[in-house]
Amino acid sequence: MREHEDQPTRRGFLDILIGLCSAVAGAAMAFPALMFMWPAAKGGATDNVEVEGAAAMQAGESKLLQVGGKAVIVIRKRTGFAAYSAVCTHLGCLVKWDGGHQKFLCPCHAAVFDEHGAVVSGPPPAPLPPYQIKEIGEKVFVSPT
Repeated sequence: MREHEDQPTRRGFLDILIGLCSAVAGAAMAFPALMFMWPAAKGGATDNVEVEGAAAMQAGESKLLQVGGKAVIVIRKRTGFAAYSAVCTHLGCLVKWDGGHQKFLCPCHAAVFDEHGAVVSGPPPAPLPPYQIKEIGEKVFVSPT
């Protein structure tokens, strides 16, 4: 009869350790993939959001903010303000405002939108949805259309 049958072996310990490390690594890779496929939170506490510091914005400048749980870019034009969804209509990347060229640019797929959100080039199937702007004195508010 063997006395050492009930005691763990070095190989058994390493098998358990490798299994735990593999499980942790698998969970670490699966979590971001699942979060990518999970829908973002819908809506916010309010659908009417004030643009902080709007009075100090110069023509061509932009601000990124959340309206109803969605990313929105507010741009200051010479004649006032405009707001458009910051989400590219191709695959949902966030677009950036290029004030020098007066265009929205999608850094992921080379999509270009004009200052009114219309598609200029690239793969997007639709223009950027506009948001409603309300100017009350020095304050600027954005809400969905």
